Amino acid sequence: MPVKVSVVVPVYNPGPCIEDCIASMLRQSLPPDEFEVIFVDDGSTDGTPARLDALAAEHPHIRVVHQENSGWSGRPRNVGIAASRGEFVMFVDNDDYLGDEALERMYEYGVANKADVIVGKMAGKGRTVPVELFRRNRPYATVENAPLIDSLTPHKMVRRSFLDRTGLRFPEGRRRLEDHVFITEAYLRADNVSVIGDYVCYYHVRRDDASNAGFQRFEPAGYFKNLRAALDVVERYTEPGPLRDGLLRRWLRVEMVERMSGRRLLAMPDDYRRELFREMHGVVLERFGPGVAPGLRPGQRIVAALIRDDRYDDLVAYARWEAGVGPGADPTGVDWRDGTLRVSFTAEFRSGEQPLTFPADGPGTPADTAPRDLDEAAAWLGADAVDGFEQATADLILRDRATSASYFQPVEVTRERVPAGDGRVRLVLRGTATVDPGTAAGGAPLHGGLWDAYVRVGLGGWSKECRLGPAPRQGRPTPPAGVVAGRMVLPYWTKQHHNFSLDVDRASKALGMGRLTPEDAAVSGSHRLSLALPLYVPDRTGVLVRLTGGASGTSLRETGTLTPADGAGSLLEVPLPLGRMRGAAWRTEVCLVPETGAPRFLRLPVRLAVTRTGAVRVAGPQAPGPLLRLARRARRVIGVALGRKPWQNVTRRT
Repeated sequence: MPVKVSVVVPVYNPGPCIEDCIASMLRQSLPPDEFEVIFVDDGSTDGTPARLDALAAEHPHIRVVHQENSGWSGRPRNVGIAASRGEFVMFVDNDDYLGDEALERMYEYGVANKADVIVGKMAGKGRTVPVELFRRNRPYATVENAPLIDSLTPHKMVRRSFLDRTGLRFPEGRRRLEDHVFITEAYLRADNVSVIGDYVCYYHVRRDDASNAGFQRFEPAGYFKNLRAALDVVERYTEPGPLRDGLLRRWLRVEMVERMSGRRLLAMPDDYRRELFREMHGVVLERFGPGVAPGLRPGQRIVAALIRDDRYDDLVAYARWEAGVGPGADPTGVDWRDGTLRVSFTAEFRSGEQPLTFPADGPGTPADTAPRDLDEAAAWLGADAVDGFEQATADLILRDRATSASYFQPVEVTRERVPAGDGRVRLVLRGTATVDPGTAAGGAPLHGGLWDAYVRVGLGGWSKECRLGPAPRQGRPTPPAGVVAGRMVLPYWTKQHHNFSLDVDRASKALGMGRLTPEDAAVSGSHRLSLALPLYVPDRTGVLVRLTGGASGTSLRETGTLTPADGAGSLLEVPLPLGRMRGAAWRTEVCLVPETGAPRFLRLPVRLAVTRTGAVRVAGPQAPGPLLRLARRARRVIGVALGRKPWQNVTRRT
């Protein structure tokens, strides 16, 4: 069968960090006879060559190429291209890994849209990845209609005939930004580029020791020499004008302005940041014309002007001020409605713990002029924020804590100018997000795990995000767990920082079942058990109830229903097979989402005592006997002996 995709992985001394990459290749939904993996070992000196040879011996669709060390990733990728047989070539780094359906989805999307380049949604684990680019699917993307230029890492799928037709290859040798040169040219020469935004295809991972090649401190002169090569590509394939200026702006913004801003600048040693500043100053004067900087956000224009004007000390002073400015988002309401979770919040920018106030009027930031001092810079930015307040945005993002996969939720936003005295105002955004557990993950249901809520605020010269919270202990909204779209969803506040998160299909003890008493249950004359539960359901929902009792521990399973009740609770109803329950006491458990895999039962604090004549008495849970108490104590002692703290014997959310 023809090979659809060749995955090229350059490898150099990854050690155990390559295991996630390998595992993801073996989990791909694309059948093994439809893709190949080419590991190009660039002279590794650890145990990786032997590990890969053994892997290739076991899996026919995996090949290994060994070569002498070339110094960087460009040559191994080119060797992989030459060895590839697939219709498309996918580039993966040995520290990273793919989503299980990545190759299948990217291939099918590329074929359907006749794309030369396919960009799959990325999630950054300790690394920054584009956000706006993946807000939605983009079947026909260009550098003009989509922020493609924000994604210049090599982790794309490229049609091999396009590579052969254009002769496009990675620059080789020990150098930086070889991926910028390659991907920029691919974008500019491709007939079509397609972007997948509804499924995480690529997980970009920072090693625990931060030893990824991209995290190593670079030598500024060499780095910016390599950056000029990427600028050369833009100038080679575009004409002077707004498009070229917009593309060049990416390198001014990301490689220079953002490095010279806020906490990122302040974290560097002074001598190193001075060296960076000197190289940036040279590039700005040499390569960026008058149309480049004006398209930046106001605060970024200030930094760019200070770099251009060689005002290093003023740049550091501005960074110290900017480092104290950031958004805050306070929750105002969380409740279930029509099968969705409505999350309300207010958001505004703050300086430290205090709301940031803005002048009611005044001149904004000039297109290409540096401020005289910090006070003038702050005044300009404040005026920009006020003038553009009607375009200010607030987005709610759910981020999977395990994988960092992020998804935008629909939000309705209103804007309020709050007088702050002395001719100044606070700019407050009020948002209500609608979280549908059945579609919240890019149109798919939320998978099991912990999901953290972030608010991304765009105002004036800033676009930054923060956690939703903290919420004060007193008076904060505490909606119950909900059984929605085949998921058990528990909204909760984290223990340490009191931020808002969702627990999907994991919670058990935190569902509030332990607060139930025998008074919450009743058995009708038709032998139906009714029990009020602290769970939200949008409509009638089927559940599975397990009854365990008798001398032999007999287990009976019955189908029950949950129906909405007054308030935010629900009513569990299940028929009791009294003919098989007589003369025994029965423990009750419920599986709330029986459709998802193996049933997971939650114990209810209700015990049914059934006489031989069929009379039923509802009682509370039986107190643990001496043997059970002894077993629990032994478990704690063994846990401590194994080096665990007592509280580590149970799984906790944070």
